[in-house]
Amino acid sequence: MKDILAQFDKISLDEMSGIRLMNRIDTKFVTTMPVLRQLLARALDEYMAQEIEGERNMRYNTTYFDTTDYDMYYMHQHGHAGRQKLRFRTYVSSNLQFMEVKTKNNHGRTKKKRMRVEDMDLADPEKTGFLASHLGYPVASLMPAIANSFDRITLVNKARTERLTIDTHLEFHNLVSGVDLQMGPLVIVELKRDGLCFSPVLEILRQLRVFPHGFSKYCMGSALTNSELRVNRFKPKLIDVAKIAATANGWQ
Repeated sequence: MKDILAQFDKISLDEMSGIRLMNRIDTKFVTTMPVLRQLLARALDEYMAQEIEGERNMRYNTTYFDTTDYDMYYMHQHGHAGRQKLRFRTYVSSNLQFMEVKTKNNHGRTKKKRMRVEDMDLADPEKTGFLASHLGYPVASLMPAIANSFDRITLVNKARTERLTIDTHLEFHNLVSGVDLQMGPLVIVELKRDGLCFSPVLEILRQLRVFPHGFSKYCMGSALTNSELRVNRFKPKLIDVAKIAATANGWQ
């Protein structure tokens, strides 16, 4: 992967500041490592790769919180508008951590609010104030539910109107059940645009026969690692994901 990434023009973190897309439309795709290599080769002329301190494929750690009765999980499963997620994300290479609240409205747009933090202590007054302003759940109802880690490549089109994040080597550790899961060859691609602007990668993905496929890391990871949760409407997606992974010599 390094050899392909090295061929991209680079964009720095400072240059990325104008392409944050905090109020955006997200489209996700699920594919495999062999297809990803083809995608990157075809995207070379249209995209730049984010580089931070010489790294273009960076490790992320994330911990998701939910209510003790998993209301966020079930709100997502039933497709309710206004559903939310609360997560703590750590950028491993820089050791920066942020608390983030994501809200999806009834127009399909995702809004993200975040603050930099040093830990995940929800009793901290600054965190409590932030959550009171942006999260529709009382702090006392929240618990850490699941952690994941993955490697992320971030591409930006040369018109600077969109970002493409590509997540590989995805692993889960369920903080309630204790179950661990490695997702093997699975790749999660997410296109993030502020509106329906032209996207070069959509045509590339179509050529590779990779089509939009919802994949919430929190919900899919929870469904796969906690047998106490109802999966109901997630079943078709779980079956699809297993089939996609199987095309790349299995799912570990």
